[in-house]
Amino acid sequence: MEVGRLPISATLRGKLISSGYTTLSSLASVSPSNLARELEISNNEAFEVLKLASHGRGLDRSEGSGAIVNGAETAWDMLHKEQFIPRITTSCADLDNLLGGGINVSEVTEIGGVPGIGKTQLGIQLAVNVQIPGAFGGVGGKAVYIEGSFMVERALQIAEACIEDMSDYSVLLKKNAIPHQIQIEPKNILENIFYFRVCSYTEQIALINYLDKFITEHKDVKVVIVDSVTFHFRQNFDDLALRTRLLSEMALKLMKLAKKFSLAVRINHLVVVLFNQVTTKFAEGSFQLTLALGDSWSHSCTNRIILYWNGDERYAYLEKSPSLQSASAPYSVTCRGIRNSTSSNKRTKMM
Repeated sequence: MEVGRLPISATLRGKLISSGYTTLSSLASVSPSNLARELEISNNEAFEVLKLASHGRGLDRSEGSGAIVNGAETAWDMLHKEQFIPRITTSCADLDNLLGGGINVSEVTEIGGVPGIGKTQLGIQLAVNVQIPGAFGGVGGKAVYIEGSFMVERALQIAEACIEDMSDYSVLLKKNAIPHQIQIEPKNILENIFYFRVCSYTEQIALINYLDKFITEHKDVKVVIVDSVTFHFRQNFDDLALRTRLLSEMALKLMKLAKKFSLAVRINHLVVVLFNQVTTKFAEGSFQLTLALGDSWSHSCTNRIILYWNGDERYAYLEKSPSLQSASAPYSVTCRGIRNSTSSNKRTKMM
């Protein structure tokens, strides 16, 4: 249960979220005096909040006790399901091969890199490609795009190119017959991208908490893109302990979303894609580029991809995956979107 459902004032609810208390479990170990001091409220108010939270946790346990037992499944069943989980193409064959066929649905994937490397371009590409119908090898879903400098004109260009690619694919499959007519128009693709803009880390946390309800009402949403997850957590944030707690709560929520809408709802799959910024850290006697928010955050994602420059060519490096070997592959950002590298050196390089 989330703190947003507690019967308290909006002001008090906002203070809880701003301080990192987004779920009832996050309030389990805090004392009334510490909560009162942190939220700048009276001890009586803090006591009432903790009392309501304790009652809510008790309801959650009583309502969900049977579900824990009924939800058990064997490792063999899990493996069988994973073999049929779809992937979202990046429109770059080399990059898809690196990722085992594309971005894995039902997992949290983090993608980071320096400015200008193509993070937002890739995010828009995935928001478009998630809508490719199953007949063309896609998942036929809709997209949620959070934050970032979403460029609707660029999305239109990529949508038009995607429809052209599907038309070419249809002709290829039906060489000796009349090809299928593509029913999708660029307008339809743009209508299926839900864009949310947030202006602070509190708004970002509130929106992440709201996604469960939104996706429940829009079960055809199959990708959530956060571009970027780090921006508001790196601006004037001096309390590192608070930042760590906020990020941990948010990461847990995103992981639960990815699992809930793939395993619990069998007809639906959801992938969460987080775009990150880079920073530097001193290691082995020199400064090296690394993704922001530190090592603790890196454990929050199932897959981690780092985009980087190799001379004048863009490369993607698969740094973390539970089932794939670390490797890198080139890609290009073109007027049609993400595509194979134009360089003659397209061989996937092992790191």
